[in-house]
Amino acid sequence: MVTGVSQDVVTRFVEACREVGRRGLVRCSSGNLSQRIDNGRMLVTATRSWLGRLTSDDVALCHIEDGASLDGRRPTVEVNLHAGILRARPEMNVVLHFQSPHATTLACRNARDVNYFVIVEVPFYIGPIGHVPYLPPGSQELASAVVEVMRSRNLALMANHGQVTVARDLDRAIQNAEFFELACRIIIEGGDKVTPLSEEAARELIDLGQKAACAPV
Repeated sequence: MVTGVSQDVVTRFVEACREVGRRGLVRCSSGNLSQRIDNGRMLVTATRSWLGRLTSDDVALCHIEDGASLDGRRPTVEVNLHAGILRARPEMNVVLHFQSPHATTLACRNARDVNYFVIVEVPFYIGPIGHVPYLPPGSQELASAVVEVMRSRNLALMANHGQVTVARDLDRAIQNAEFFELACRIIIEGGDKVTPLSEEAARELIDLGQKAACAPV
C-alpha cells in the first residue's frame, strides 16, 4: 500500500503499468513509469519491478525535488530522470520509459536523420523527436542529458537504451509510445518505399497539436 495517496490513484497507476506490459512496450523489468501526484510528490515504479505484473507493493512515493523516497520503497534507478523531467515540464504529469521493439531498433542505430513523420499521429500528438547519446543507465549524466532534451521534446530516443515520453496523463503517455512504435515499424518494414509527410503537412499538424494541447481539459 502507498500511504498518503488515494487508493484510486494508485490503482489506476498500477493498471496503466500493466497495460504498458500487455501492449509489449517493455520486456520483463525494462522500462519504468512515473506520475505527478501534486507539486512535490510523484508515484514511480520500484527498482527491478516488472510493469506487466505490477502490484501496489511495487510503487514508490518520491519527492519530485530530488527523487528521494518518501515511503522506504526503493524506486527505479532512473528516478532522477523522472523527477528531472517533471520539474522541467510542470505542464506534464506522466513520464514513461519504454523499450518497444522497432523504436528500440532505431535507438540502436544512428537514427538522427530518420524522418519519423510517416503517420499523422506522430507530428500531431508527439511533435519533433529528440535524441540522447548513450550514457550509463541510472547515471546522473543520463538523467541530465534526457532532461535537457525533454525541455523541448515530448519523446526522445536514448541510444542503445530505449525511449522516454512525457504526457499530461497516463493514457496519453501510452498513446505516444504506441504511435511512435507504429511509426518505427512502418519505417523499418517499409524501407525505401515509405514516403513521409511533406514538411508543410507535418508543420501544420505540429501546430494543430500544440493548439490542442493548450486547450482546456
